[in-house]
Amino acid sequence: MFENNFIPYHLLDPSMADAIAEYLQRDLECVDLLECFHGLNGRDTAVFRALNDVDGGLTVDAVADRVGCERSTAYRSISRLAEADLVTSEQVNYDHGGYYHVYRTRSSREMADDMQRLLNDWYAQVGRLVGEFDDRYGESREETGSVLADSS
Repeated sequence: MFENNFIPYHLLDPSMADAIAEYLQRDLECVDLLECFHGLNGRDTAVFRALNDVDGGLTVDAVADRVGCERSTAYRSISRLAEADLVTSEQVNYDHGGYYHVYRTRSSREMADDMQRLLNDWYAQVGRLVGEFDDRYGESREETGSVLADSS
């Protein structure tokens, strides 16, 4: 249906018209796009900001310390960010065996380009659906109007 399984999460509400109008009236910040495009929660957004604020990346433990949460909670948020293709992981090996991962955000240009592509795909899909709606319900309304006009 939508390319890359993209469905703006705030539009899944049954009262979509109200949701869209209310959403457009909010004072949005750039990071709110992560919620809209990828369905991320507040913790995920905080983890994104923590990763984005450093140059060399962070380990899960460092993220947990910066955000003030348990390691497992930080890892779940990092996993959601990775699934949304917003962060990358690099394995760092110890000299005497073992390893750890360092996580960092992708470049802002790459993320912005991806969001723009998703938005364009969504816009095209919604445009097709609006056209289908008009075709389906516009014809039946016109037919109903002509039947009522003929019977009078």
